[in-house]
Amino acid sequence: MLVSRADELDRAVIEQLARGTCRVELSPALIAELSANRQAVLADLDGDQPVYGVNTGMGAMAGVRLDADAQARHQDTLMAGRAVGSAPWLRRDEARALLAARLRTFLHPAAGVSAELCRSLIDLLDHDVIPAVPARGSGAAGEIIPLAHTGAVLLGTGQVLDAAGHAPDAAPALEAAGLSPRSFGPKEGVAFLEGVPGLTGLAVLHAAAVRTLLTQQIAVAAAAHAVVRASPDPLHPALADSDELGTVLATLLELRGTGPARALQAPVSFRVTAPALAVALRAVAALEAAAERALTAVTDSPAHLDGRFVGTAGFAGTDLAATAGALTTALAHLADLGTARLHRMLDPAVTGLPRQLSDSPGLHAGMAAVHKRAVGVTHRLRRFTLPALGGAMETSLGQEDVQSFGFEAAECLGEAVTGLRDVLACELLGVHQAFLLDAREAPFGEVAAALPPGTGDRPFGRDLDRIIGLLAEGSLTLHVITA
Repeated sequence: MLVSRADELDRAVIEQLARGTCRVELSPALIAELSANRQAVLADLDGDQPVYGVNTGMGAMAGVRLDADAQARHQDTLMAGRAVGSAPWLRRDEARALLAARLRTFLHPAAGVSAELCRSLIDLLDHDVIPAVPARGSGAAGEIIPLAHTGAVLLGTGQVLDAAGHAPDAAPALEAAGLSPRSFGPKEGVAFLEGVPGLTGLAVLHAAAVRTLLTQQIAVAAAAHAVVRASPDPLHPALADSDELGTVLATLLELRGTGPARALQAPVSFRVTAPALAVALRAVAALEAAAERALTAVTDSPAHLDGRFVGTAGFAGTDLAATAGALTTALAHLADLGTARLHRMLDPAVTGLPRQLSDSPGLHAGMAAVHKRAVGVTHRLRRFTLPALGGAMETSLGQEDVQSFGFEAAECLGEAVTGLRDVLACELLGVHQAFLLDAREAPFGEVAAALPPGTGDRPFGRDLDRIIGLLAEGSLTLHVITA
């Protein structure tokens, strides 16, 4: 893909770069713009005015002026003392997302970096030389620690993440790829450490995963409604208070199929499913909007604006951390509901099917232990719903006295995605078992093809692993369930 304008490197392209399904090249015109902007930055640096992180120290050392010799080394040495992280590392696709988001933010004129630095990031992506980026322990007001690890790879002093998850030295990996280490030019080192490209890239990946997961959740919830023959009353279109809820109501009503309700009112977990899904849809849209803002915003500090170097809050991930936290809570609530729906499906008074969805109650446990697994996963998710924004602690001798803890927010969201998928697999297995016991065609052909035949007890954990794999791949076809 030839990128002629910065806005062409949008969320969709960031996701593709993260997954290694596309390559980008900067157009000659865009390279010329970057070069012209870089020359303006260098011209404005040519003087005696203090510029944070360029001819001064950083953080509590901002008052220390650097001589010419120190300035020549400073942009590289910024990486060394800040690369203090270690395993666990971001996954390779997550680290690729960081590189892609960093490239996008460097296309903003305020960053003032060279076209050569942008090309170096593209080279890492093209040759799949992926930095080993610590996933935890980033207690700075921004992402200085993980970004220092990323920048150290360009210098040849960092570590890369291989296919086995090991983190060997970067220099041999660069050499094997035909790449050479490069130094950071004036102000490029401090620019590299600013902003929240890691959290931005993670938000892009998590939002895409959530979109798929919510589509699957709607389909499975509709099938669960069909199992208990829940009244369609709570799905009436007049109850829609938003576009999101209207879409969920219409989809659930269509997919659940026709047929008489078994009871006047279904359990509450069924009746409130649609509003909870609408909340999650609004939350993921808010995270996507925050990611868009982060990709297009001024992330550098100091930023080059109107010929001056201006201190900013571009390093703060407050917007992304807050929206990621809200989405985490919404997903955890969906896990609560899925676990409750599965429990109701074990009750013959609700379904008219054998107790615990067992083909031989008393001899076989049926889905009872599957539900217990869902309970354990759902309980675990509760610890991740505490907002990451809370808990500020002073660092840098008080120069940094607030943090957004963006990587922690992303980690919590990732756990919520994984946990909800696990709970969804449990509910889906329960739905599959219910349809077989009711002598009805299994609602999801991909699941039926992946599982052993029959309804007798077996090591259901293997079934759940297969279903989780299908969900992660996005392999779940939605169709109308016949009565």
